[in-house]
Amino acid sequence: MGGVFIFAFLAALNPTLLAATTVMLLLPHPERLLLGYLLGAALTSVTLGLVIVFTLQDSDLVGTTQNQLSPAADFALGGLALLVACVLGSGRDRRLAERRRARKAEKAKGPPRWQQFLGRGSARATFAVGVVLTLPGASYITGLNRIADQDLPAAATVAVVLAFNAIMLALLELPLLGYAIAPQWTPDAVSRFRAALGRRGRVWAVRGAAAVGVLLIARGILTVVL
Repeated sequence: MGGVFIFAFLAALNPTLLAATTVMLLLPHPERLLLGYLLGAALTSVTLGLVIVFTLQDSDLVGTTQNQLSPAADFALGGLALLVACVLGSGRDRRLAERRRARKAEKAKGPPRWQQFLGRGSARATFAVGVVLTLPGASYITGLNRIADQDLPAAATVAVVLAFNAIMLALLELPLLGYAIAPQWTPDAVSRFRAALGRRGRVWAVRGAAAVGVLLIARGILTVVL
């Protein structure tokens, strides 16, 4: 079961969610905006997650192909994570990012519509954005496959899906907890984290992606051998 939650942490590394959280933290009353987005995101992800898991449990595909799909998913995701680490370490993504920024500057377009929508500063707006933008990604689908493969009772399946989503949406939950428990300290902590991320973010990303890639490939090998 522990392997399931690896994919929850991978699913939490969502660039759109990170960008949305950053935008909301810079706006007035961020705790209200974060709560709205969290409720919308949870509504979509939990509902789709339960539907997918229970559908997979009722399907013969889970029992007959999961043993072949699991190692393949580990190798594919592990290789992808190592590729990401190599690209980040080499700095090639910076050149691509500079080209994209140049193209955007030529088009003279403003921020994406969802960012403009968040800028309205309304919890209802962030709820709507959370509902629309929270669609199942590859890590979420793979994690749901692993949950379905456990063949747990219905109540336990619901609990695991909820726990998976709690980890996946941690980027929203952690700032909310901070504002609830330490409203004076949290804004300063967020500012310090952003500064540290600017200085060391690339190093952290390279090490994290490399570690995840090695662990996934190692688990895939163990699954095949054992």
